[in-house]
Amino acid sequence: MTKDVIINEKDNVGISLDGKEGIPAGHKFALKDIAQGEYVVKYGEIIGRATQNIAKGEWVHTHNVKSHLDENVAYSYDFHANVPQKTQLTFQGYKRAKGRAGIRNEIYIIPTVGCVNNVCIRLAKEAQALVQGSIDGIYALTHQFGCSQLGADNENIKKLLCAIALNPNATFVLFVGLGCENNGLDGIKESLAPYGRENIEYFNCQDVSDEHAYGMEILKKFIDKAKDLKREAVDLSQLCIGLKCGGSDGYSGLTANPLVGRISDRIVGAGGSAILTEVPEMFGAEQLLMNKCRNVQVFEKYKKMIEDFKAYYTTQGFPVYENPSPGNKKGGITTLEEKSLGCIEKAGSSEIVDVLAYGETLDSSESKGGVYALNAPGNDLIAATALAASGAQIVLFTTGRGTPFSTFVPTMKISTNDRLAGVKRGWIDFNAYGMDEDGLFNLLLQTVNGEYICKSEDVREIAFYKTGVTL
Repeated sequence: MTKDVIINEKDNVGISLDGKEGIPAGHKFALKDIAQGEYVVKYGEIIGRATQNIAKGEWVHTHNVKSHLDENVAYSYDFHANVPQKTQLTFQGYKRAKGRAGIRNEIYIIPTVGCVNNVCIRLAKEAQALVQGSIDGIYALTHQFGCSQLGADNENIKKLLCAIALNPNATFVLFVGLGCENNGLDGIKESLAPYGRENIEYFNCQDVSDEHAYGMEILKKFIDKAKDLKREAVDLSQLCIGLKCGGSDGYSGLTANPLVGRISDRIVGAGGSAILTEVPEMFGAEQLLMNKCRNVQVFEKYKKMIEDFKAYYTTQGFPVYENPSPGNKKGGITTLEEKSLGCIEKAGSSEIVDVLAYGETLDSSESKGGVYALNAPGNDLIAATALAASGAQIVLFTTGRGTPFSTFVPTMKISTNDRLAGVKRGWIDFNAYGMDEDGLFNLLLQTVNGEYICKSEDVREIAFYKTGVTL
């Protein structure tokens, strides 16, 4: 890349890739004089207003620009999306009796309540020593909730845990309850009954004399059945990727996010799916996504999701532009509009086929294949958990600053810049700075086929979107 980049001919700011005197690397500089009150334009879109006169060549950032976000903007619908080139591809996956194929052969141990976390951890540790054959791992997906939550929070925790159990990567699932919690096994069984899954078992620790021995007998049975499973050729239409960014910087909207957008288009072109979330990081760019909605019905669902999330902010007494983070700003992102415009690049140019509620799976949607918008916040672990719970077998996570976390499915870290890729080799799976589309696509296929293991796959975590009272 050249040292300076201008993204769109309408822009009045450029990006200094390597940095120059008074302007850090990845930050913006004025392409011409910008008067106080004048719009600042990047990506061909307004990202804020100048709070003072800015001379040509001057650093453009939080000290002289503020958000232009209108919390009461009126939305319209003007469809504009591309149809990706159709292809037919396959991957090597684990076919399931019901649902899409998995890219991993794994066993999940899911506590209904945080009280039994230690039981699940001990079971996973002992059972892991028995892993053999094609089994990729046994994981305890612990959390601190499941009791003392009320209303929507209690329902969302149940919904999310059930959705996790339905992820295609889960060959077998063991739910471990305590026996007296709000989020009891009866409710989970009732929610999962319509799916007719025979790969899920349950028990309450209060109902058995030795919870460890009882759980190990179930896990040994799971291991005996899972160890002989083999990968088979599966159509790529069965693959779903989750799209997430975190620790974004000034390179995010230039390198990693557009590159992932191209990968998303290729997956959709092969009949597969991609899920975009982080609703607060759509603010300022939401109209562009609305115009990509397949029809008026999807547009109305998307608009309601945006308006409801804005109301969630304002009823709590916070402005919707309570973003970007300190790390984002240090990396060169000035306003929420700028962050959002870079964030949505991950969705590529394909149409949005449906909008998913938090905890809803894409398999429950009438649309099959395409880009989905998911209602979830921007927090890295909460959003990544929601993506995987909605059916993504893998999450593509772009980052300018780096993070070692992983949700409960493989979480591929894609660096926006050379520096991060160089200093955090233990975190980063792919460096997007060179914009090597075929390289990233091939690494994705290798990961899906089990030939490559993401750097963070030994970490498996989940987190919930919680909004209400805890007793």
